[in-house]
Amino acid sequence: MPYTPSGFFCDRLIRERERRDGEGSLNKPLRFNSQDFGVLRQECLGGKTLFEDESFPATVESLGFKELGHKSNKVKNIVWKRPKEICENPQFIVGGASRTDICQGDLGDCWLLAAIACLTLNEKLLYRVVPQEQSFSEGYGGIFHFQFWRYGDWVDVVIDDRIPTFNNQLVFTKSAERNEFWSALLEKAYAKLHGSYEALKGGNTTEAMEDFTGGVTEFYEMKEAPKELYKIMKKALERGSLMGCSIDSLVPARFETRTVTGLVKGHAYSVTAVEECKPSQHKEAKVRLVRLRNPWGQVEWNGPWSDNSKEWATLSKSEKEKLQHQSAEDGEFWMSFEDFKKNYTKIEICNLTPDALEDDKIHKWTVSVNEGRWVRGCSAGGCRNYPDTFWTNPQYRLRLLEEDDDPEDNEVGCTFVVALMQKNRRKERKMGANLFTIGFAIYEVPKEMHGNKQHMQKDFFLFSSSKARCKSYINLREVTQRFRLTPGEYVIVPSTYEPHQEGEFILRVFSEKRNTSEEIENRIEADHPVPAPASAGEESEEDQQFRTIFQEIAGEDMEITANELKNVLNRVITKRESEIDKDLNTEGFSLESCRSMIALMDVSFMDGTGRLNLQEFRHLWNKIKQWQGIFKHYNADQSGSINSYEMRNAVNDAVMCLVSRSGFRLNNQLYDIITMRYANENMNIDFDSFISCLVRLEAMFRAFQAFDQDGDGTIRLSVLEWLQLTMYA
Repeated sequence: MPYTPSGFFCDRLIRERERRDGEGSLNKPLRFNSQDFGVLRQECLGGKTLFEDESFPATVESLGFKELGHKSNKVKNIVWKRPKEICENPQFIVGGASRTDICQGDLGDCWLLAAIACLTLNEKLLYRVVPQEQSFSEGYGGIFHFQFWRYGDWVDVVIDDRIPTFNNQLVFTKSAERNEFWSALLEKAYAKLHGSYEALKGGNTTEAMEDFTGGVTEFYEMKEAPKELYKIMKKALERGSLMGCSIDSLVPARFETRTVTGLVKGHAYSVTAVEECKPSQHKEAKVRLVRLRNPWGQVEWNGPWSDNSKEWATLSKSEKEKLQHQSAEDGEFWMSFEDFKKNYTKIEICNLTPDALEDDKIHKWTVSVNEGRWVRGCSAGGCRNYPDTFWTNPQYRLRLLEEDDDPEDNEVGCTFVVALMQKNRRKERKMGANLFTIGFAIYEVPKEMHGNKQHMQKDFFLFSSSKARCKSYINLREVTQRFRLTPGEYVIVPSTYEPHQEGEFILRVFSEKRNTSEEIENRIEADHPVPAPASAGEESEEDQQFRTIFQEIAGEDMEITANELKNVLNRVITKRESEIDKDLNTEGFSLESCRSMIALMDVSFMDGTGRLNLQEFRHLWNKIKQWQGIFKHYNADQSGSINSYEMRNAVNDAVMCLVSRSGFRLNNQLYDIITMRYANENMNIDFDSFISCLVRLEAMFRAFQAFDQDGDGTIRLSVLEWLQLTMYA
């Protein structure tokens, strides 16, 4: 069986392999819950049965876990029905999908429905999420499917068409047309993706917009909007981005209430165009305009540049045609950019990834995607307020390679957007999970360190200030921000605000020009160890002491077993501790640790004797003394243990000083494993565990090198060899 030293997290390897095979792309989405729509539909048609989805059954568990759970009165009278049981002549889509197909039911998921309404404005995007050629007539088998972007991959979600009803009316999302069901089924598929309908309660419209497009959202408060906001909006629309805006209402009772200007507070609008025109009386300057759309399809702005305002009379016929001006109560209207900034409080731009649209005429963002995780006790270091652990967070090297084509104010630089998204928190709500407060900081890498992919150490962050950072740490699914920095090399450090919070995330970098970003992941490697030469000088007093003890225990053959090694070490180290090192608080080495030590020193590995002679013991003792000194260095508080976050440095120091011209380096996944294996519940590692970890590490590396005859970093083992190696070490 092939084996490489980096192959520890099988799920990550599987994901990487799937990406190499094209899995997770638009053209080859992942099958959610391993369900193949085509195969399942064919089985239903062949057997003349209607599909029943066992992975999202028509039960209370699919409704929810608290307000829609078993103890809730709300679910008692809910009946799951298929559309053909609800009405005559059900249709998937009637007369094209539009905003009127989306009416909210008894579920607080208006954020999702607003995003669906926005999606209907872009037919190409809509029919990627809602595959066409689905119906209740030809090829009907009670099965439908929808596609969503989910943490870097596109997934195909299969559902049956049983929908919750009460008195034969849909409980949740419905269409204005009683016999139209695409929006209700889309909502069900999205609920399945997150575990239940109740999991959809409460959210942000941009969350769903991203799940429909694979895009990334930027938020701008109008009072703090950048001076180049107009240009940002124009570029976003040229790239096919989705854009919305709203007017905040501080009084909940006034949500969705019309103002004297015709605008509605607490309501989402779509931005559909950004243009410039030149009225005849404005000889010196052009007027910037914004076109918006009210999803209601009515109720419009009645100020300057509204449908019937006098400003339109100042434009030529060609200018009006360019702007597609119409006087109709259709919910769409123009207003000046200045009025737009005065009246609206927030704008959201969902920038599309390069794969979102295939039209070559649409400019696209370059994007790089990185997956990561914060592991308690190892790589969950918290924010910069925690300098002792901040440096242990995952780190990502960003290389900005090309400047923008049209820099503002003649300032050179690379424009890019960083998006940090935490994963699976909505799905894990039923287990009590909430969103973490997350953020990130960006540091410039010194030129002498360019190309060096080593993890940046604690001192770098103690003596370097961030070059840029997110505006604030916040408990949203995703934190995003736009930056402009000069070309060069940077390191991005994503983190939770508090340390010790464990979770998964993806970090995406969108740029107008080419960039690369990758996790700073130390390569797992080891130089071939060269044993330190034995000293030819006189024996020290300590050497004489343990020689005497060794002879006393070993007997005539001058070799010791694991049990005898345990006695020797514990007698020597107890004596040494009592005289010199009073802060180890060790209870002595276990028999299992001593067996690992013999395996380490056994040069023949699996064909060895299982014993140590005096020379081997002396070499082992020298190692332990050096490890003991390193442990003491990191045990600064004399507690008898070291913090698991410092284990990374302690391991690095230990393995580099054992042998001449050699050492080995680990990556972040291995540090995670070490923490899980050797740290206690308080994320501390005592002396015995520290020694056991180092012994096992070196033994496994030496064994690997013995099999890696050609030095290519890959070995092939039979099952017997694999079991012998792992059982002996």
